[in-house]
Amino acid sequence: MKSIKLSIVALFIASASFAQLKDAKIETTKAIQVTPTEVKTPVAPKQSNIKWDQEMHDFGDIEKGKPVTYEFSFTNTTKETILITNVRPACGCTAANYTKTPIKPGEKGMVAATFNAASGGQFQKSVTITTTENGAEAVKTLSFKGKVLEPATEKKEEIKS
Repeated sequence: MKSIKLSIVALFIASASFAQLKDAKIETTKAIQVTPTEVKTPVAPKQSNIKWDQEMHDFGDIEKGKPVTYEFSFTNTTKETILITNVRPACGCTAANYTKTPIKPGEKGMVAATFNAASGGQFQKSVTITTTENGAEAVKTLSFKGKVLEPATEKKEEIKS
């Protein structure tokens, strides 16, 4: 008789635990079936309209470990005052400085890129500039290239006695 009672209690506990799992599965399914809210893709910034004197610079041959700098200059050809909001070099070997004050229509500004080569060979690097133009962000990518030469080593001749 005890075994029948224990079997009934075990059956009751087992059915109660399975009933709770089934509800949990339904709740999980309901959470997955919720329709997602509208996803908006970010709008890419437009190309900058300011007039750059040069968009690509060739350093030619440079020596490894000796930093070189080129100053890209531009004229604000828009009808509004612009501001450079961000200058991002493509790698850690390049540092940048730029005009931080607002540039009025017709005025000039600059972005200076300093490259410090750590290894020899050909290179081509870029700097991305973000400006505010006509109330919106605009981007421009400037680049520079060259060839890094290993430093010249002096040959020492031994004098034979």
